[in-house]
Amino acid sequence: MARNTSKILLLRGINLGPHKRVAMPELRAALTEAGFADVRTYVQSGNVVLASRASPAKVGAEAERVIAERFGFDVDVIVRTADELADVVARNPLADVAVDPKRYQVSFLDAEPDPAALEKIAALKAEPERLVAIGRELYAWHPDGIGRSKMWNKLAGAGLGVRATARNWTTVTTLLEMAS
Repeated sequence: MARNTSKILLLRGINLGPHKRVAMPELRAALTEAGFADVRTYVQSGNVVLASRASPAKVGAEAERVIAERFGFDVDVIVRTADELADVVARNPLADVAVDPKRYQVSFLDAEPDPAALEKIAALKAEPERLVAIGRELYAWHPDGIGRSKMWNKLAGAGLGVRATARNWTTVTTLLEMAS
């Protein structure tokens, strides 16, 4: 039998405006009641670390079901294991330029993006922005901030042809610490 391992759940688009509001204590309770162990959250934007024997795909599907039933709306949930997240941090292809972790983001995708869609998004970057795609992650550096970036909102949007959500580097590294 598989042992409980840490999974990191990244919920897309909750608590960003008046819609899709989820209180973190309620989310923790719902996931715990669904049978997940050691459920912890980080900030209000839908970051969960929990323990489960199930595969990442099964954890994500179950979390989506629980959220829909408990809160009444659909949310995409992207899941990574602690080892996968450790690899994301270890790769850090923009470490030499991304000096402000709040302006450095990683988009987590449920599958590798279509190369043509990725090229379209990369064409939106303005110097000195950077974008590096590695597997199911997109690393993006926005030195002038995300508010000025034409590329930023496309990195977790439908234009990629896959489900995605983005987190800044501070959140990524904090979630890895929580999962370790």
